Amino acid sequence: MQTCVGQHGQTTTRYRWLLGGVFVLCAAILPLSVSAISSISQGYSTSSDIPLGSIVSLQNNTSDHVEPTVTNNVNSILGIAISDDSSPLTLLNGQGGQVLVSTSGTAQVLVSDINGTIAQGDEITASPIKGVGMKATSNAKVVGIAQGSMTSNDKQTYTDSAGKQQSVTLGEVPILINVSYYFKQQDKTIIPSVIQNIANAVAGKKANVVPIIISVAIFLIMVIVVVSIIYSMIRSSIISVGRNPMSQSAVYRDLIQISGLVLAILAVSLIAIYMILTRL
Repeated sequence: MQTCVGQHGQTTTRYRWLLGGVFVLCAAILPLSVSAISSISQGYSTSSDIPLGSIVSLQNNTSDHVEPTVTNNVNSILGIAISDDSSPLTLLNGQGGQVLVSTSGTAQVLVSDINGTIAQGDEITASPIKGVGMKATSNAKVVGIAQGSMTSNDKQTYTDSAGKQQSVTLGEVPILINVSYYFKQQDKTIIPSVIQNIANAVAGKKANVVPIIISVAIFLIMVIVVVSIIYSMIRSSIISVGRNPMSQSAVYRDLIQISGLVLAILAVSLIAIYMILTRL
């Protein structure tokens, strides 16, 4: 009986040591897991003045030189310029004139409202202002996803591609850095994409739903009327020639007149469709 108690006590002691080892192992693994999701930064050479929070891109034909990102070098986006104490792990190349760039984790980024106010979940891409991001509203390469709304609003002006001065609000927003491509989803509409694209091409802009519906209705009516006229014209011509072969000249004359009427209907309908799509 004593032997059994002694074995039981040894077994209990072993379980305690095992549980203690598990706790020690968990305590060692958890900090590693936390640090694994933290951002890692690397030093890159630059000849530009890059403020903290700026979006940066690799310079052409280089692997260690960066410059502020704008719309014309958006496809070379690398990451976000951060401060020395913002990253637990930093890799430096030993050269002067460096900027630390974070390519993962979460960081504050300079943004603008050029494409509208930024909210949580918006994709952030480059803007016409050097190093400043904006909301992606069309297919583009993005630096990450906004994790909050824009703060620290500041009114500024910039020169657009047409050379005009535009007012813009600048601020900051935290983003989850994830350099990738953003593809805008097509808006849900009752208009098929083929018809929408044709209407946009005719109007020279994005055509609204109502003008497209009116234009389609006019087009369908035009087709029905033209087909009916052509069918009646061919049928009556065949009947007339069959009854009186000498009436060919009169039939030809009627064909020319009816053809002119068909062309006039087509012209009026197409002009009406064009006016509706461009004016409404």
